[in-house]
Amino acid sequence: MSIFSTVFTVMRKELRDLSRDRRTLALALFLGPLLYPALMLGMGYLTENRIRTQVDKTLEVPVMGAEHAPNLVKFLATNGINAAKPPANLDAAIRSQEIDVALRISPDYAKDWRSGRPALVEIIRDSTRRDADIPTQRLQAALNGYSQQVGALRLYARGVDASVARPVNIGLQDLATPEAKQGVLLSVLMPYLLILTSFIGGAYLILDATAGERERQSLEPLLATPAPRGAVVSGKIAAACLIGLGTLLLTLLAFKFSAQFSGGIGRQLNVSFAAMGKMLLILVPMLFVGTSLLTYLAASAKSMKEAQSHMTWLMLLPMIPTFALMANPLKSQPWQFAVPFLAQNQMLLKVIRNEFIGPQTWAIYLVAGFGVAALLWFAAVRRYHQEKLAVAG
Repeated sequence: MSIFSTVFTVMRKELRDLSRDRRTLALALFLGPLLYPALMLGMGYLTENRIRTQVDKTLEVPVMGAEHAPNLVKFLATNGINAAKPPANLDAAIRSQEIDVALRISPDYAKDWRSGRPALVEIIRDSTRRDADIPTQRLQAALNGYSQQVGALRLYARGVDASVARPVNIGLQDLATPEAKQGVLLSVLMPYLLILTSFIGGAYLILDATAGERERQSLEPLLATPAPRGAVVSGKIAAACLIGLGTLLLTLLAFKFSAQFSGGIGRQLNVSFAAMGKMLLILVPMLFVGTSLLTYLAASAKSMKEAQSHMTWLMLLPMIPTFALMANPLKSQPWQFAVPFLAQNQMLLKVIRNEFIGPQTWAIYLVAGFGVAALLWFAAVRRYHQEKLAVAG
């Protein structure tokens, strides 16, 4: 029997064994791939709807000392910000999240105004509350507009052109693509979810095919055959990768159709078949890396329970580049596309942003990705050459 025939036979055996557990197979193939994209897009839609609501609605802001600056209060009202009566304990109300943001006008406001000095107004908020960011920004933008308008009128009243106080006119040209700006809310979560799906997509099968068979003492008859250990390992990895590939395809299709049939942020994603194809090509090396690593780890476990204990820290690995990039953003450099997890994150971000990926970048990424997978496959084969692998306990 040739090596390829052995690989195919082992792969068919593992897939047949998995198909007997239909409930687990259904959960692995359908629940996660179909549920996660819907939840993610739904969360994005709710976030977008909350932002739109906070921007469009009239903002009620408690103002302490409103009687000191009636013109300012009227100006704020023209910008959709109405002054409200402050509670007895304003600071406590903000800390307890009863109020998002408040304004305190200094008692000396009128005196400073008449003398031409800067009059003090204080924005009161809790900076740890993300839901108060938009109301705070709206209030701050209105106050800045009022300050600039009054400053210009004061200069004109003194016969001075207001543009004299602005020696440099600053313009801003944003070169970000529409896809990059519109998909920013999902650019953090989507790469992690896709990398995690590919990394552990075949986890259940490979754990059961190694640690599970060892625990059931059914691995020894397989290893007793004259089949090369490399072919046995390759068959198991091929079966797990096939299941992982199916999970990955369903996840990408779920993203595509969920985005197309959902409103708001769902339509902002680049969900063309070309983009999905690029994402699939990016994630295939990670599928082999994760399956080969799990094969190596499961081969050293004495039981299925011990093998499953590795899943806790393995699921944290794809999060490392996400948190690293949040803490220390990096410019795209060639070496990054050779680092596992970071490379996938950077490549997926390029696809989401609709950026061009050059041939050199593809070459570095694919060679490094499949190279790591080959090293882990070799390590797993060496582990399968240990005779104690066939002994449970």
